[in-house]
Amino acid sequence: MHTNQDLHQRRHAAVARGVAQMHNIYTERAENAELWDVEGRRYIDFAGGIAVLNTGHRHPKVMAAVQAQLARFTHTCFQVTPYDAYVALAEKLNALTPGDHAKKTLFLTSGSEALENAVKIARTYTRRRGVITFQGGYHGRTNLTMAMTGKVVPYKAGFGPFPADIYHAPFPNHLHGMSVEDSLHAVQMLFKTAIEPEQVAAICLEPVQGEGGFYVAPPEFLRELRALCDQHGILLIIDEVQTGFARTGKLFAIEHSGVVPDLMTMAKSLAGGFPLSAVVGRAEVMDSVPPGGLGGTYAGSPVACAAALAVLEVIEEEHLVARSAELGERLVSRFQSMARDFSCIGDVRGLGAMVAVELFKGPARTVPDAELTKALVTEAAERGLILLSCGLYGNVIRVLVPITASDEIVDEGLRIIQDSLQAVLARQSAA
Repeated sequence: MHTNQDLHQRRHAAVARGVAQMHNIYTERAENAELWDVEGRRYIDFAGGIAVLNTGHRHPKVMAAVQAQLARFTHTCFQVTPYDAYVALAEKLNALTPGDHAKKTLFLTSGSEALENAVKIARTYTRRRGVITFQGGYHGRTNLTMAMTGKVVPYKAGFGPFPADIYHAPFPNHLHGMSVEDSLHAVQMLFKTAIEPEQVAAICLEPVQGEGGFYVAPPEFLRELRALCDQHGILLIIDEVQTGFARTGKLFAIEHSGVVPDLMTMAKSLAGGFPLSAVVGRAEVMDSVPPGGLGGTYAGSPVACAAALAVLEVIEEEHLVARSAELGERLVSRFQSMARDFSCIGDVRGLGAMVAVELFKGPARTVPDAELTKALVTEAAERGLILLSCGLYGNVIRVLVPITASDEIVDEGLRIIQDSLQAVLARQSAA
Protein backbone atom coordinates (compact mmCIF):
# COMPACT_ATOMS: atom_id res chain seq x y z
CA MET A 1 0.00 0.00 0.00
CA HIS A 2 1.17 3.53 -0.81
CA THR A 3 1.61 6.00 2.02
CA ASN A 4 1.42 9.78 1.82
CA GLN A 5 5.04 10.01 2.93
CA ASP A 6 6.30 7.58 0.29
CA LEU A 7 4.42 9.38 -2.48
CA HIS A 8 5.65 12.74 -1.21
CA GLN A 9 9.26 11.58 -1.45
CA ARG A 10 8.66 10.30 -4.98
CA ARG A 11 6.90 13.55 -5.88
CA HIS A 12 9.91 15.64 -4.78
CA ALA A 13 12.23 13.47 -6.85
CA ALA A 14 10.09 13.51 -9.99
CA VAL A 15 7.95 16.69 -10.12
CA ALA A 16 9.18 20.22 -10.80
CA ARG A 17 9.66 22.26 -7.61
CA GLY A 18 7.62 25.13 -9.03
CA VAL A 19 4.44 23.05 -8.82
CA ALA A 20 3.36 23.88 -5.26
CA GLN A 21 0.92 21.96 -3.11
CA MET A 22 -0.96 22.99 0.01
CA HIS A 23 -1.33 19.53 1.55
CA ASN A 24 0.85 16.41 1.65
CA ILE A 25 -2.27 14.31 1.20
CA TYR A 26 -2.52 12.03 -1.82
CA THR A 27 -6.07 11.32 -2.93
CA GLU A 28 -7.23 7.77 -3.55
CA ARG A 29 -10.94 8.39 -4.23
CA ALA A 30 -13.61 11.05 -3.80
CA GLU A 31 -17.40 11.36 -3.74
CA ASN A 32 -19.39 14.61 -3.66
CA ALA A 33 -17.80 16.68 -0.85
CA GLU A 34 -15.60 13.98 0.68
CA LEU A 35 -12.30 12.41 -0.31
CA TRP A 36 -10.10 9.63 1.04
CA ASP A 37 -6.32 9.53 0.92
CA VAL A 38 -4.12 6.57 -0.02
CA GLU A 39 -3.97 5.56 3.64
CA GLY A 40 -7.76 5.39 3.87
CA ARG A 41 -8.34 8.55 5.89
CA ARG A 42 -11.49 10.57 5.15
CA TYR A 43 -11.51 14.32 4.56
CA ILE A 44 -14.23 16.89 3.99
CA ASP A 45 -13.41 18.94 0.91
CA PHE A 46 -13.91 22.69 1.33
CA ALA A 47 -11.60 23.40 -1.64
CA GLY A 48 -13.50 21.74 -4.47
CA GLY A 49 -10.39 21.52 -6.63
CA ILE A 50 -10.23 25.35 -6.45
CA ALA A 51 -13.85 25.99 -7.50
CA VAL A 52 -13.97 23.17 -10.06
CA LEU A 53 -16.43 20.92 -8.27
CA ASN A 54 -19.60 22.95 -7.71
CA THR A 55 -21.51 19.77 -8.59
CA GLY A 56 -19.25 17.66 -6.37
CA HIS A 57 -16.76 14.91 -7.02
CA ARG A 58 -18.00 12.37 -9.56
CA HIS A 59 -21.61 13.45 -9.81
CA PRO A 60 -23.48 10.41 -11.16
CA LYS A 61 -25.10 12.31 -14.03
CA VAL A 62 -21.78 13.81 -15.12
CA MET A 63 -20.01 10.46 -14.90
CA ALA A 64 -22.75 8.79 -16.98
CA ALA A 65 -22.45 11.46 -19.68
CA VAL A 66 -18.68 11.02 -19.80
CA GLN A 67 -18.93 7.24 -20.00
CA ALA A 68 -21.44 7.52 -22.83
CA GLN A 69 -19.12 9.84 -24.74
CA LEU A 70 -16.11 7.59 -24.14
CA ALA A 71 -18.05 4.77 -25.80
CA ARG A 72 -18.45 6.95 -28.93
CA PHE A 73 -15.07 8.70 -29.37
CA THR A 74 -12.58 10.64 -27.26
CA HIS A 75 -11.01 13.10 -29.71
CA THR A 76 -11.18 14.25 -33.29
CA CYS A 77 -10.17 17.93 -32.97
CA PHE A 78 -13.17 20.16 -33.58
CA GLN A 79 -11.32 22.04 -36.33
CA VAL A 80 -10.88 18.77 -38.28
CA THR A 81 -14.15 16.86 -37.81
CA PRO A 82 -16.56 18.66 -35.46
CA TYR A 83 -19.14 17.05 -33.18
CA ASP A 84 -22.56 17.73 -31.73
CA ALA A 85 -21.65 18.24 -28.05
CA TYR A 86 -19.56 21.32 -28.85
CA VAL A 87 -22.41 22.89 -30.80
CA ALA A 88 -25.07 21.96 -28.23
CA LEU A 89 -23.01 23.36 -25.36
CA ALA A 90 -22.35 26.60 -27.25
CA GLU A 91 -26.09 26.98 -27.83
CA LYS A 92 -26.74 26.46 -24.12
CA LEU A 93 -24.19 29.03 -22.97
CA ASN A 94 -25.32 31.57 -25.55
CA ALA A 95 -28.81 31.29 -24.08
CA LEU A 96 -27.81 31.24 -20.40
CA THR A 97 -25.34 34.12 -20.25
CA PRO A 98 -26.56 37.69 -19.58
CA GLY A 99 -27.98 39.79 -22.41
CA ASP A 100 -30.61 39.19 -25.09
CA HIS A 101 -28.27 40.06 -27.97
CA ALA A 102 -26.91 37.47 -30.40
CA LYS A 103 -23.96 35.59 -28.91
CA LYS A 104 -21.35 33.07 -29.99
CA THR A 105 -19.01 30.79 -28.03
CA LEU A 106 -15.46 29.48 -28.31
CA PHE A 107 -14.27 26.50 -26.28
CA LEU A 108 -10.74 25.99 -25.00
CA THR A 109 -9.08 23.95 -22.26
CA SER A 110 -7.97 26.20 -19.38
CA GLY A 111 -9.01 29.48 -17.81
CA SER A 112 -5.76 31.08 -18.93
CA GLU A 113 -6.50 30.13 -22.53
CA ALA A 114 -9.94 31.67 -22.25
CA LEU A 115 -8.48 34.98 -21.02
CA GLU A 116 -5.77 34.97 -23.70
CA ASN A 117 -8.35 34.44 -26.40
CA ALA A 118 -10.73 37.04 -24.98
CA VAL A 119 -7.94 39.59 -25.28
CA LYS A 120 -7.14 38.43 -28.82
CA ILE A 121 -10.78 38.83 -29.79
CA ALA A 122 -11.08 42.24 -28.13
CA ARG A 123 -7.96 43.54 -29.86
CA THR A 124 -9.11 42.23 -33.23
CA TYR A 125 -12.56 43.77 -32.90
CA THR A 126 -11.47 47.17 -31.59
CA ARG A 127 -8.16 47.44 -33.46
CA ARG A 128 -6.74 48.69 -30.16
CA ARG A 129 -3.87 47.45 -28.01
CA GLY A 130 -4.45 48.31 -24.34
CA VAL A 131 -5.97 46.14 -21.61
CA ILE A 132 -6.82 47.39 -18.11
CA THR A 133 -7.06 44.89 -15.26
CA PHE A 134 -7.05 45.29 -11.48
CA GLN A 135 -4.65 44.88 -8.61
CA GLY A 136 -5.26 41.61 -6.79
CA GLY A 137 -6.92 40.02 -9.79
CA TYR A 138 -5.86 36.62 -11.03
CA HIS A 139 -6.20 35.65 -14.67
CA GLY A 140 -3.68 32.85 -15.24
CA ARG A 141 -0.11 31.67 -15.51
CA THR A 142 0.61 32.07 -19.24
CA ASN A 143 2.79 35.03 -20.24
CA LEU A 144 -0.09 37.33 -21.20
CA THR A 145 -2.30 36.32 -18.28
CA MET A 146 0.60 36.71 -15.85
CA ALA A 147 0.87 40.27 -17.09
CA MET A 148 -2.87 40.70 -16.50
CA THR A 149 -2.67 39.19 -13.01
CA GLY A 150 -2.33 41.72 -10.21
CA LYS A 151 -0.39 39.64 -7.70
CA VAL A 152 3.38 39.20 -7.95
CA VAL A 153 4.28 36.31 -5.61
CA PRO A 154 4.14 33.51 -6.59
CA TYR A 155 2.61 34.05 -10.02
CA LYS A 156 4.87 36.66 -11.61
CA ALA A 157 8.10 36.72 -9.59
CA GLY A 158 11.11 36.06 -11.82
CA PHE A 159 9.12 35.45 -15.00
CA GLY A 160 9.37 38.81 -16.78
CA PRO A 161 9.49 40.58 -19.09
CA PHE A 162 5.76 40.57 -19.71
CA PRO A 163 3.75 41.75 -22.73
CA ALA A 164 3.29 45.49 -23.02
CA ASP A 165 0.06 47.50 -22.91
CA ILE A 166 -1.35 45.84 -19.79
CA TYR A 167 -2.33 48.36 -17.09
CA HIS A 168 -3.47 47.82 -13.51
CA ALA A 169 -5.87 49.90 -11.45
CA PRO A 170 -6.68 49.36 -7.75
CA PHE A 171 -9.71 47.19 -7.06
CA PRO A 172 -12.35 48.73 -4.76
CA ASN A 173 -11.78 47.32 -1.31
CA HIS A 174 -13.41 49.13 1.59
CA LEU A 175 -11.71 46.90 4.18
CA HIS A 176 -8.29 48.05 3.00
CA GLY A 177 -9.18 51.66 2.35
CA MET A 178 -9.98 51.72 -1.38
CA SER A 179 -13.41 53.13 -2.22
CA VAL A 180 -15.35 52.75 -5.45
CA GLU A 181 -14.65 56.43 -6.18
CA ASP A 182 -10.92 55.91 -5.58
CA SER A 183 -10.79 52.96 -7.96
CA LEU A 184 -12.74 54.74 -10.71
CA HIS A 185 -10.52 57.79 -10.30
CA ALA A 186 -7.46 55.56 -10.75
CA VAL A 187 -8.85 54.25 -14.04
CA GLN A 188 -9.36 57.83 -15.21
CA MET A 189 -5.78 58.61 -14.16
CA LEU A 190 -4.56 55.75 -16.36
CA PHE A 191 -6.24 57.53 -19.27
CA LYS A 192 -4.27 60.67 -18.39
CA THR A 193 -0.90 59.16 -17.49
CA ALA A 194 -0.48 55.80 -19.22
CA ILE A 195 -2.74 55.23 -22.26
CA GLU A 196 -5.45 57.23 -23.98
CA PRO A 197 -8.90 55.56 -23.78
CA GLU A 198 -9.10 55.44 -27.58
CA GLN A 199 -6.27 52.86 -27.47
CA VAL A 200 -7.83 50.62 -24.80
CA ALA A 201 -9.35 47.44 -26.22
CA ALA A 202 -10.80 46.06 -23.00
CA ILE A 203 -11.26 46.39 -19.28
CA CYS A 204 -11.14 42.97 -17.64
CA LEU A 205 -11.99 41.96 -14.07
CA GLU A 206 -13.40 39.27 -11.82
CA PRO A 207 -16.78 40.15 -10.26
CA VAL A 208 -15.42 38.50 -7.12
CA GLN A 209 -11.65 38.33 -6.91
CA GLY A 210 -10.54 34.74 -6.42
CA GLU A 211 -6.85 34.44 -5.55
CA GLY A 212 -6.92 38.09 -4.53
CA GLY A 213 -9.07 37.39 -1.48
CA PHE A 214 -12.75 36.94 -2.40
CA TYR A 215 -13.39 40.68 -2.49
CA VAL A 216 -16.75 41.38 -4.12
CA ALA A 217 -16.90 44.10 -6.77
CA PRO A 218 -19.67 46.51 -5.67
CA PRO A 219 -22.56 46.57 -8.19
CA GLU A 220 -22.27 50.35 -8.57
CA PHE A 221 -18.60 49.92 -9.52
CA LEU A 222 -19.46 47.40 -12.22
CA ARG A 223 -22.20 49.67 -13.54
CA GLU A 224 -19.81 52.63 -13.68
CA LEU A 225 -17.25 50.53 -15.55
CA ARG A 226 -19.93 49.51 -18.04
CA ALA A 227 -20.79 53.18 -18.62
CA LEU A 228 -17.11 54.08 -18.95
CA CYS A 229 -16.59 51.33 -21.53
CA ASP A 230 -19.64 52.48 -23.50
CA GLN A 231 -18.40 56.07 -23.42
CA HIS A 232 -15.02 55.17 -24.92
CA GLY A 233 -15.83 52.18 -27.13
CA ILE A 234 -14.00 49.79 -24.79
CA LEU A 235 -15.08 46.17 -24.40
CA LEU A 236 -15.92 44.89 -20.90
CA ILE A 237 -14.55 41.39 -20.23
CA ILE A 238 -15.88 39.65 -17.13
CA ASP A 239 -13.74 36.79 -15.84
CA GLU A 240 -16.13 34.18 -14.40
CA VAL A 241 -13.56 31.38 -14.29
CA GLN A 242 -13.88 30.97 -10.50
CA THR A 243 -17.26 32.61 -9.91
CA GLY A 244 -19.34 30.87 -12.55
CA PHE A 245 -21.89 28.06 -12.53
CA ALA A 246 -24.00 28.71 -9.43
CA ARG A 247 -21.16 29.46 -7.02
CA THR A 248 -22.39 32.92 -6.02
CA GLY A 249 -26.16 32.44 -5.77
CA LYS A 250 -26.61 33.23 -9.46
CA LEU A 251 -25.52 31.17 -12.43
CA PHE A 252 -22.91 33.89 -13.04
CA ALA A 253 -21.74 36.45 -10.49
CA ILE A 254 -22.13 39.39 -12.88
CA GLU A 255 -25.90 38.85 -12.76
CA HIS A 256 -26.00 40.34 -9.25
CA SER A 257 -25.18 43.76 -10.74
CA GLY A 258 -27.41 43.67 -13.81
CA VAL A 259 -24.39 44.52 -15.96
CA VAL A 260 -24.14 42.84 -19.36
CA PRO A 261 -20.54 42.26 -20.46
CA ASP A 262 -19.31 42.15 -24.03
CA LEU A 263 -17.22 39.03 -23.40
CA MET A 264 -17.24 36.47 -20.58
CA THR A 265 -14.62 33.86 -19.75
CA MET A 266 -15.39 30.69 -17.84
CA ALA A 267 -13.76 27.38 -16.91
CA LYS A 268 -13.38 25.44 -13.62
CA SER A 269 -16.89 24.19 -12.68
CA LEU A 270 -18.10 24.36 -16.29
CA ALA A 271 -17.34 20.67 -16.81
CA GLY A 272 -17.41 19.26 -13.27
CA GLY A 273 -13.77 18.21 -13.10
CA PHE A 274 -12.92 17.82 -16.79
CA PRO A 275 -10.68 20.41 -18.50
CA LEU A 276 -12.81 22.89 -20.42
CA SER A 277 -13.02 26.67 -20.72
CA ALA A 278 -15.03 29.07 -22.83
CA VAL A 279 -15.29 32.59 -24.16
CA VAL A 280 -18.86 33.75 -24.72
CA GLY A 281 -19.60 37.12 -26.26
CA ARG A 282 -21.46 39.36 -28.61
CA ALA A 283 -21.71 37.66 -31.99
CA GLU A 284 -20.23 40.57 -33.93
CA VAL A 285 -17.29 40.73 -31.53
CA MET A 286 -16.65 37.00 -31.57
CA ASP A 287 -16.88 36.89 -35.37
CA SER A 288 -14.28 39.64 -35.83
CA VAL A 289 -11.54 37.00 -35.85
CA PRO A 290 -11.15 35.29 -39.25
CA PRO A 291 -11.27 31.48 -39.62
CA GLY A 292 -8.13 29.84 -38.23
CA GLY A 293 -7.44 32.59 -35.71
CA LEU A 294 -9.04 30.72 -32.82
CA GLY A 295 -8.97 27.13 -31.61
CA GLY A 296 -6.56 24.51 -30.33
CA THR A 297 -5.87 20.81 -30.69
CA TYR A 298 -7.66 19.83 -27.47
CA ALA A 299 -9.95 22.86 -27.31
CA GLY A 300 -13.54 21.87 -26.60
CA SER A 301 -12.79 18.20 -25.89
CA PRO A 302 -15.84 16.06 -26.71
CA VAL A 303 -15.56 14.32 -23.33
CA ALA A 304 -15.46 17.64 -21.47
CA CYS A 305 -18.33 19.07 -23.55
CA ALA A 306 -20.46 16.03 -22.68
CA ALA A 307 -19.61 16.54 -19.01
CA ALA A 308 -20.51 20.24 -19.20
CA LEU A 309 -23.91 19.56 -20.74
CA ALA A 310 -24.60 17.22 -17.82
CA VAL A 311 -23.35 19.84 -15.32
CA LEU A 312 -25.86 22.37 -16.65
CA GLU A 313 -28.65 19.81 -16.28
CA VAL A 314 -27.58 19.07 -12.70
CA ILE A 315 -27.52 22.78 -11.82
CA GLU A 316 -31.07 23.15 -13.11
CA GLU A 317 -32.56 19.88 -11.84
CA GLU A 318 -31.06 20.12 -8.35
CA HIS A 319 -31.75 23.87 -8.04
CA LEU A 320 -28.11 24.59 -7.26
CA VAL A 321 -28.43 28.35 -7.81
CA ALA A 322 -30.93 28.55 -4.95
CA ARG A 323 -28.92 26.04 -2.94
CA SER A 324 -25.82 28.21 -3.34
CA ALA A 325 -27.60 31.23 -1.87
CA GLU A 326 -28.90 29.13 1.02
CA LEU A 327 -25.48 27.57 1.61
CA GLY A 328 -23.85 30.99 1.58
CA GLU A 329 -26.20 32.23 4.28
CA ARG A 330 -25.34 29.19 6.39
CA LEU A 331 -21.60 29.74 5.99
CA VAL A 332 -21.71 33.48 6.63
CA SER A 333 -23.93 33.10 9.70
CA ARG A 334 -21.60 30.53 11.24
CA PHE A 335 -18.47 32.56 10.50
CA GLN A 336 -20.05 35.70 11.93
CA SER A 337 -20.78 33.73 15.08
CA MET A 338 -17.12 32.67 15.19
CA ALA A 339 -16.05 36.28 14.72
CA ARG A 340 -17.78 37.17 17.97
CA ASP A 341 -15.62 34.59 19.75
CA PHE A 342 -12.33 35.12 17.91
CA SER A 343 -10.99 38.68 17.68
CA CYS A 344 -8.58 37.59 14.91
CA ILE A 345 -11.50 37.37 12.44
CA GLY A 346 -11.57 40.86 10.98
CA ASP A 347 -14.01 40.30 8.14
CA VAL A 348 -16.54 37.76 6.88
CA ARG A 349 -17.68 38.27 3.32
CA GLY A 350 -18.96 36.51 0.27
CA LEU A 351 -21.47 36.22 -2.51
CA GLY A 352 -23.63 33.11 -2.39
CA ALA A 353 -21.46 30.13 -1.45
CA MET A 354 -18.22 31.95 -2.33
CA VAL A 355 -17.34 32.89 1.25
CA ALA A 356 -14.14 34.08 2.93
CA VAL A 357 -12.81 34.93 6.37
CA GLU A 358 -9.93 37.39 6.75
CA LEU A 359 -7.58 37.01 9.72
CA PHE A 360 -5.65 39.77 11.48
CA LYS A 361 -3.23 40.23 14.37
CA GLY A 362 -4.24 42.08 17.52
CA PRO A 363 -7.49 43.66 18.63
CA ALA A 364 -7.11 46.57 16.18
CA ARG A 365 -7.42 44.11 13.25
CA THR A 366 -5.13 46.12 10.99
CA VAL A 367 -2.17 43.75 10.48
CA PRO A 368 -2.89 40.73 8.23
CA ASP A 369 -1.99 37.43 9.91
CA ALA A 370 -0.62 35.08 7.24
CA GLU A 371 1.08 32.92 9.87
CA LEU A 372 -2.19 32.19 11.66
CA THR A 373 -3.91 31.50 8.33
CA LYS A 374 -1.28 28.97 7.29
CA ALA A 375 -1.40 27.28 10.70
CA LEU A 376 -5.20 27.04 10.51
CA VAL A 377 -5.07 25.36 7.09
CA THR A 378 -2.55 22.83 8.42
CA GLU A 379 -4.46 22.15 11.63
CA ALA A 380 -7.74 21.69 9.77
CA ALA A 381 -6.14 19.14 7.45
CA GLU A 382 -4.87 17.18 10.45
CA ARG A 383 -8.45 17.13 11.72
CA GLY A 384 -9.88 15.98 8.38
CA LEU A 385 -10.78 19.16 6.47
CA ILE A 386 -9.25 20.45 3.23
CA LEU A 387 -9.07 24.25 3.25
CA LEU A 388 -7.58 26.88 0.95
CA SER A 389 -6.03 30.23 1.74
CA CYS A 390 -5.68 33.21 -0.57
CA GLY A 391 -5.29 37.00 -0.62
CA LEU A 392 -2.56 39.51 -1.38
CA TYR A 393 -1.36 39.14 2.21
CA GLY A 394 -1.99 35.39 2.50
CA ASN A 395 -4.42 35.95 5.38
CA VAL A 396 -7.75 34.85 3.87
CA ILE A 397 -9.49 31.50 4.32
CA ARG A 398 -11.79 30.80 1.37
CA VAL A 399 -14.56 28.24 1.21
CA LEU A 400 -15.39 26.50 -2.07
CA VAL A 401 -17.22 23.45 -0.77
CA PRO A 402 -19.29 21.67 -3.46
CA ILE A 403 -22.76 23.18 -3.61
CA THR A 404 -24.13 19.63 -3.54
CA ALA A 405 -22.68 19.03 -0.05
CA SER A 406 -25.23 18.18 2.63
CA ASP A 407 -25.86 20.51 5.56
CA GLU A 408 -24.45 17.82 7.85
CA ILE A 409 -21.15 17.70 5.94
CA VAL A 410 -20.92 21.51 5.83
CA ASP A 411 -21.62 21.80 9.55
CA GLU A 412 -19.00 19.16 10.31
CA GLY A 413 -16.45 21.14 8.29
CA LEU A 414 -17.37 24.37 10.06
CA ARG A 415 -16.92 22.69 13.46
CA ILE A 416 -13.45 21.60 12.39
CA ILE A 417 -12.59 25.18 11.43
CA GLN A 418 -13.77 26.47 14.80
CA ASP A 419 -11.93 23.76 16.75
CA SER A 420 -8.79 24.20 14.66
CA LEU A 421 -8.72 27.95 15.12
CA GLN A 422 -9.19 27.55 18.86
CA ALA A 423 -6.34 25.02 19.02
CA VAL A 424 -3.94 27.13 16.97
CA LEU A 425 -4.64 30.26 19.02
CA ALA A 426 -4.16 28.31 22.26
CA ARG A 427 -0.75 27.08 21.08
CA GLN A 428 0.27 30.59 20.04
CA SER A 429 -0.82 31.96 23.41
CA ALA A 430 1.16 29.29 25.26
CA ALA A 431 4.31 29.79 23.19
